[in-house]
Amino acid sequence: MYARCGEMGFARKVFDEMGDRGLVSWNSMISGYSKMGFAKEAIGLFVEMREEGFEPDEMTLVSVLGACGDLGDLGLGRWVDWFVLDKKMEVNSYVGSALIDMYGKCGDLISARRVFDSMPNKDVVTWNAFITGCAQNGASNEEIVLFNEMREAGPNPDKVTMIEVLSACSTVGALDLGKWVETHALRVFESMPHKNEVSWNAMISALAFHGQAQEVLSLFRRMSNDNGTVHPNDITFIGVLSACVHAGLVDEGRQLFESMSLSFGLVPKVEHYSCIVDLCARAGHMYQAWYLIKKMPGKPDEIVLGSLLGACQRCRIADVGERVIQLFLEMELSNSENYVISSKIYANMKRWDDCAKMRVLMRQCGVSKTPGCSWIDIGARVHEFHAGDSLQHHLVIIYQLLNEEMKREGYIPNTDCI
Repeated sequence: MYARCGEMGFARKVFDEMGDRGLVSWNSMISGYSKMGFAKEAIGLFVEMREEGFEPDEMTLVSVLGACGDLGDLGLGRWVDWFVLDKKMEVNSYVGSALIDMYGKCGDLISARRVFDSMPNKDVVTWNAFITGCAQNGASNEEIVLFNEMREAGPNPDKVTMIEVLSACSTVGALDLGKWVETHALRVFESMPHKNEVSWNAMISALAFHGQAQEVLSLFRRMSNDNGTVHPNDITFIGVLSACVHAGLVDEGRQLFESMSLSFGLVPKVEHYSCIVDLCARAGHMYQAWYLIKKMPGKPDEIVLGSLLGACQRCRIADVGERVIQLFLEMELSNSENYVISSKIYANMKRWDDCAKMRVLMRQCGVSKTPGCSWIDIGARVHEFHAGDSLQHHLVIIYQLLNEEMKREGYIPNTDCI
């Protein structure tokens, strides 16, 4: 009872005082620790249980796999996988999804795929576990392919599926599929009789990812006026402010940012400041963006500084740009674009020595320029191109089709590399 209520201290006290502890007691404690985020304690208790001669059952293994995923403990996770095979246990949806989830969180998509393919019956939970694993590892193309397989296999996608796939569509530019997913996700959302904060935030975030700013603002207003049953929280405002950034809604974004504390009693965090800084920078309000960076409750990260630096270079606001560069020099840069932009800002100021120093610093830090990348969606499959790639046969055909399309639009392509 204590474990289910999240009172793990009381639960452990009762557990330690028990004279005769059976498997059910061990499972209750391990499950409680795992669900409440005490992964180390869950695994530690599992080791104690094994030392006392108890053999884990399905419930034990699922809880331990959840803890392994949270800790990135691939070694113990693989042991559980081996144990399931050695004991000839059924890899049902419960166990299989936990294994796939663990492998996904530990970055081993090959093993996740092996478990997934070995399961004869896959329900929506199983599909979601693998789709989420692909999302966690940045495998957006594989995620979209998997979603198409899911649609052919039969299980109806739920809201978890839709959110993950919509994000992948946004990442790789799969517009047609993204529009289909967005429509289906909205239908699922609207059909829900009771919507909690998680439901609202998931839908707002999904629409924000796909650039549907007006729909996001409309949902936000509905959520705020939902008879007081739900209230916008930190996550809600990240989604809403992100939508304003992508749509360039400066006034709306500023009003929402200010309303966090004035109307909803929320204290803006670094993530919210990052959104509003990006919004101001894109709109050309560099001094306002710099003022907000100085007000941030924590140190700005390389992404938000890079956004402001790029805007300074485009608008030729050298003084703010140089202040951003000084902040960059206090941290270890990993993004080649920020070095390149910094050198260009110095070049625009005719400060050639400083321009050269940024290029030298980039080489000294072992940072190489990231090649350009683009995507094209053909036949429900997204093809990825990197600058400098060698051409394969199917890519040559795509290039030829693009050249023909460019000519029809009046462009004269340079085909020397084809």
